[in-house]
Amino acid sequence: MNQLLPIIEKVVDRTMRMDLTWDWPCGVAYYGICEAYKATGEKKYLDLLKARIDEYRELGLPPVSTVNTCAMGHSMITLFEETEDEVYWEIALKKLDYLRNKAPRFGDGVIQHTVSAKNDFPEQAWADTLFMAALFMLRMGVKMQDEDLKNDALNQYYWHIKYLQDPTMGLWYHGYNNITQNHMSGFFWGRANAWAAYTMSQVGHYLPEAYLYPRFMDVAGSVNEQLAALKLLQTENGLWRTLLDDPDSYEEISASCGIAAAMTARGNPLHRKYVQAALQGVLDNISSDGRVQNVSGGTAIMKDREGYRNISRDWIQGWGQGLALTFLSAAVMAEQFRSDGAL
Repeated sequence: MNQLLPIIEKVVDRTMRMDLTWDWPCGVAYYGICEAYKATGEKKYLDLLKARIDEYRELGLPPVSTVNTCAMGHSMITLFEETEDEVYWEIALKKLDYLRNKAPRFGDGVIQHTVSAKNDFPEQAWADTLFMAALFMLRMGVKMQDEDLKNDALNQYYWHIKYLQDPTMGLWYHGYNNITQNHMSGFFWGRANAWAAYTMSQVGHYLPEAYLYPRFMDVAGSVNEQLAALKLLQTENGLWRTLLDDPDSYEEISASCGIAAAMTARGNPLHRKYVQAALQGVLDNISSDGRVQNVSGGTAIMKDREGYRNISRDWIQGWGQGLALTFLSAAVMAEQFRSDGAL
């Protein structure tokens, strides 16, 4: 996979030329850069990231007031691990404090998805929360050896699975409204499935002795079921559509990257041909200067099919860059992943 290294470098360079502000697009983009650093060992990626984060710090960081802004916590963990500078750990702890003590919750402690301080979506669970919050909480819980925090993170997975995964199809809905007790418009949005599949694929990698946690069995069962369904919806170009089961919706690269990264991380040999097809499809959508193309813009839970079909894919997006780097990095490290069998 050495041929991927120059492409990863181009995508990193193009990503760092973006004027991303301190929110979830930046959080996903910089997560991808951290993954690229881990996969390649290129210290300049870490140095670029550190310099940008330090610039943000000098300008003044905004208060933590949404689930989405907690996505920045991922790169704070990596910077702390690699530099041992407590300043990054303190930022991560502030995000954790918000999630543990201030974030709106409903039902059995389920974190409500928030994108602003206005409480836009009361008692709604979105698949996005698993990347922005649950995986971050799990990583922090492992580092802090905090069993309550680990179990809180696993509880987020458990209830998001219950609320969002269709038990017959295996696919995930975009969101669930606990007040109306339904999935609102009820579509299988591609990037929602990517958030779910990718973050579930990481739980076993981050959580030591994951098999000793009963709710990990739900995570493993859910992602195995989901990936078995997703492979059947891969297009002839090796990609997945923005509405997975809608042949009239466009192929979308951020979703394709997240899904393929999940398949890679799970290490199931039956998925290798799908991963290889996805790799070619994704590479065909990366420009010569490292811009990841055909990435859908920010997407609320739309009212109808046309709403999803008409989301623009004309512009460079932080989440597109970050998920592409995550997939390309996983492909570089693919030999390290082994199937965990029944788990």
